[in-house]
Amino acid sequence: MALSLFRTLYARLALGLFLLLVIVGGLFTVLSLYSVREYTAAVNQELNRDLARNLVADRNLVTGGQLDQEALKRLFDLYMTINPGIEIYLLGPEGRILSYSADPDKIKRNRVSLGPIRTLLAQPDAFPLPGDDPRSHDRRKVFSVTTVPFENESSGYLYVVLRGEEYDLAESMVHSNQLLQMGAGALVISLVVGLMAGLVFFHLLTRRLSRLTERVENFEISGEVLVPENRETLVSPGDDIDYLAARFEHMASRIAAQVDLLKEKDHQRRQMVAQVSHDLRTPLASIQGYLETLKMKQADLEPLERARFLDVALAETWRLGRLVEELFELAALEAREKQPSPEPFMMAELVHDVVQKHQPESERASVRLRITHADGIMALADIAMTERVLDNLISNAIAHAPSNSDVALAVRQDGDAVLLTVADAGTGIHPQDRTHLFEPFYQGAGAVNAGHAGLGLAIARRMVELQKGRIDVRNLEPTGAEFQVWLPAADTR
Repeated sequence: MALSLFRTLYARLALGLFLLLVIVGGLFTVLSLYSVREYTAAVNQELNRDLARNLVADRNLVTGGQLDQEALKRLFDLYMTINPGIEIYLLGPEGRILSYSADPDKIKRNRVSLGPIRTLLAQPDAFPLPGDDPRSHDRRKVFSVTTVPFENESSGYLYVVLRGEEYDLAESMVHSNQLLQMGAGALVISLVVGLMAGLVFFHLLTRRLSRLTERVENFEISGEVLVPENRETLVSPGDDIDYLAARFEHMASRIAAQVDLLKEKDHQRRQMVAQVSHDLRTPLASIQGYLETLKMKQADLEPLERARFLDVALAETWRLGRLVEELFELAALEAREKQPSPEPFMMAELVHDVVQKHQPESERASVRLRITHADGIMALADIAMTERVLDNLISNAIAHAPSNSDVALAVRQDGDAVLLTVADAGTGIHPQDRTHLFEPFYQGAGAVNAGHAGLGLAIARRMVELQKGRIDVRNLEPTGAEFQVWLPAADTR
């Protein structure tokens, strides 16, 4: 339970904040004590800056221009009793310790460095300025100093250490208690105040992350995108969490849309497989039936009847081959295995060539193919794909045109595109069929069964779209339908 609790972001942030406050509280205590110590030393040296000079003047240590050794000894004895917090030393001109008021067994130095002494005498405001502590080889303490006359017109120094051994002992006892009190107080206050404020802030911060996590989990389970009530905050500029929430909503919406699209594609695939199976089964069954009949009754059939059976079987074979070919062609277009190679060409010339190819088919159906075009119109497209589109549209128009009617083809400029139209005089497109007309295997209720599986228009649309064009259909008045194809026009400048 404890391990699972600290796996949450809120618990980890709280633990990190607690450790940070402990470290900061400890550093604050140490720095505070150090600052207080330095501040106390500066104040002590400032207050006692003239102590050495006053001792010389008040105790009459100098008489007749000479240092009174007896008076100095009485001074040592007096201050060891009334003020054990300071230590008084008499230094020679070179800094050698000549006499002192401290315990002789604890003196570690024979000489005191004159550098700090001369600095303080020259600059009385240069504090805190520590000097050598005769009781230690490396410790330094604040001091007060003044010059005193010696024999042979030389000068020595009265060196007063303001923080003597007794002062250090008393300070260490007081500071040890203060350290515990101040450290504990600083830690408790910083922990309580900082931790409470941090927990409130982290709660506000992680609350939105928790909500976002719930939305992610819900999307993972149900696949539905939950839009929060305050959706305006997601589209307005915000912090990183707002940006993350907005990106998640956008990503989830796209995933949901793609899932729906995949479901639709899967449904279409199932329908296509079922339709392909049906369309393949029909000619196969016909071929199989006629061939079995020929095999069983070939001795009883007349030559004309036998020839008719073979013609039907051969026609069904051609129908089956064409269906398989169209299936492979559509699959290649959907997989983008076939890509157009655009080049400029005269659209009218291509239309004339395709019409000549379909002339026998139109004559058998008693349909006239009529062409209207403007000279000099050039398209920028793939010639083979455009010819394939024309083949499908013309065959479709011939199949739906009544006898002794016209199929009109026209080419004209339409802005930056070349517009190609193929119109027939048939019954037109039913409104409910128009949205599905270019789907594979779709055949309307009034479709003419000309041996096709409903792939021609789907192939035509895909080829036009690959060439960055557009295809559409509209009904004509009073009757008929017109297919319109827009392809990019070539730049003739």
